[in-house]
Amino acid sequence: MGREKTKCITSIGGQALIEGILMRGPKTTEVAIRLSDGTISTEELSTNFIRDKYSIMRLPLLRGIAGFIDSLTMGYKALSISVDKAGVEETEEPSKFDKWVEKTFGDKMMNAIMAVSTVLGILLAIALFFVLPTFIFNLIQNYAAGSAIAPWRSIIEGAMRIAIFIAYIVLCSRMPEIHRLFQYHGAEHKTIFCYENDEELTVENVRRHSRFHPRCGTSFIVIMLILGIIVGFFIPFANPFLRTFVKLLCIPLIVGVGYEFIRMCGRHDNTLTHIVSAPGLWVQRITTKEPDDSMIEVAIAAMKKVIPENGEDKIGL
Repeated sequence: MGREKTKCITSIGGQALIEGILMRGPKTTEVAIRLSDGTISTEELSTNFIRDKYSIMRLPLLRGIAGFIDSLTMGYKALSISVDKAGVEETEEPSKFDKWVEKTFGDKMMNAIMAVSTVLGILLAIALFFVLPTFIFNLIQNYAAGSAIAPWRSIIEGAMRIAIFIAYIVLCSRMPEIHRLFQYHGAEHKTIFCYENDEELTVENVRRHSRFHPRCGTSFIVIMLILGIIVGFFIPFANPFLRTFVKLLCIPLIVGVGYEFIRMCGRHDNTLTHIVSAPGLWVQRITTKEPDDSMIEVAIAAMKKVIPENGEDKIGL
């Protein structure tokens, strides 16, 4: 008896953007943006995926690393397009620093700002999620609990990382711009569900579906945080910086394994995959919000552009 086939536009869903959606299909990657005049603009992104260039990167574990890098690259390009097309009205006189940046970088100003923001974001993430938990644990161990909690280091540090992550996204969700971003995130999930259930892509059909999807990037991050706890048991160092350095070296392994878990959850529907998906689905209650009809229209426009005509979106279960 042959295996059942199901539809799958992408391994870990699309991405929500500023007033838009990035949808990745088997052959094309499309950005749909809601413009200031109310119309929807779509643009195909040029794709040069690592997995397409090097066949070895399609092997288990390696394909997760390649997919992660590809997603970051596509997300960066799509965000640039989103910011440029959606437009931001200037309500204040540019500062001297703004004028200097514009004069120095010219047309490359946005790319320069995004590059600097990316570097600062990475440094902040390393400080918050790697250095800080180890530093706090060392303080507790040295001045309060002594060696009694030493065997629990990885679990306690992991719990702190998860708490920091949830607190961060909760605080961000209170910003109006991020709230809208999370609404687009919900529209993306609902649209993917609608398509996967072989329903016509209409606003009415899409709205009926759940905004919680097991192949979401949020679920991927949560799985990585949990896997980080397991990896932490095998790292003997207590020094915050040395421990952080070793954990950073382990990130490719964690990414590869996490991707395989997400892939498994997308291909199978059973008790094990429900357990694996559950933490990510819980956190999606924060990172996805119910969209309005205009956001669903943008998600539908992006989806329609990446649907293949020959059924290559079918994957075996």
